[in-house]
Amino acid sequence: MNKKYWNQIDLSTIDTPALLIDKDMVQQNINLAISYVESVDKLRPHVKTHKMLEVAKMQMAAGINKFKCATIAEAEMLGMAAAKDVVIAYAVQGPKINRLIQLINKFPATTFNVLIDNVWSAEQLNNAFESIEQKINVYFDINNGQNRSGIKVKDAKILFKSIDQMANLVIMGIHCYDGHIRMESYENRVKESTKAFKKVLKFKNFLEKNLNKTIVIIAGGSPSFSVHSKFHDVECSPGTFIFWDARYGNDYQEQTFNKAAVVATRVISKINNHTYCLDLGHKSIAAEFPLPRIEFTEKLDCSQISQSEEHLVIECNQKNALEVGQVLTAYPFHICPTVALYDKANIVENGKIVSQWDVTARNRKITV
Repeated sequence: MNKKYWNQIDLSTIDTPALLIDKDMVQQNINLAISYVESVDKLRPHVKTHKMLEVAKMQMAAGINKFKCATIAEAEMLGMAAAKDVVIAYAVQGPKINRLIQLINKFPATTFNVLIDNVWSAEQLNNAFESIEQKINVYFDINNGQNRSGIKVKDAKILFKSIDQMANLVIMGIHCYDGHIRMESYENRVKESTKAFKKVLKFKNFLEKNLNKTIVIIAGGSPSFSVHSKFHDVECSPGTFIFWDARYGNDYQEQTFNKAAVVATRVISKINNHTYCLDLGHKSIAAEFPLPRIEFTEKLDCSQISQSEEHLVIECNQKNALEVGQVLTAYPFHICPTVALYDKANIVENGKIVSQWDVTARNRKITV
């Protein structure tokens, strides 16, 4: 869908800033992601991008029954959708363990799995589930270069010896997120992803030999999706693909997903004949990257020069290019945290806003 599509939608009555999602584009993205993998069983999408119950149900209707998430709220949303299998790809410690147990009891039709990368956390989980006479499925979280969480393979072999003695932990497989491999060149991503993945494969062989069973690997995000889906026998876990965004759309062009989400913003002030203020501040668009943070859907020769909590100031080369009150649409450079800034999304079908969907798991807690 070309950029002009968004500019043909009547946004005169919509309050801005606002999040808009095109439902048909989302469906196309789901179908395309499935086409990239060998079978739908090789797809375990991350829901941290959309956080919406309706989108999770769209994915399930397409045959996807395994998911990954980051928060207990996202896991609960997937339980509400009756997802078959959910991996919580974030450290479950402290009060989160009790919340996990509540989730398991509330949604018995959903299998919940967690990650481990240290003995202390494993012991906490084992003790908690021993006390309720239940078992919990675990995946080793392997650090193969991201250096954010996870354990190095050489240390994971030592950790295995401890976990193998914990009766209430069931080892299911390996989780590995290579988010540090995000160069624009597809050839370089293939090279670096494959190189970093070799250690993971060695650990898989180690586990299968010691456990005498097949081990599952959950691997990658969106940048490495086109690598793992083609070259490795894993469950791929992209997240951004569902809506896509300006940054990934520009950098990873071998993945032809639709940019299915935009933000709508109004010109609220004219500073001079070239400079304007929009109602699109830090609280409305992901702000962790340097400017620019959006890509306008219409041809607009301008620069984004400053941003504060509620304001974005732009400077246009053309004199009097915009008018106060004018509504513009733009693709975020990072859609995932942008979605989390909105409690509702405006849903577009055939160029018209037809409904709103709650961003269900935007908050840290739903009920559990």
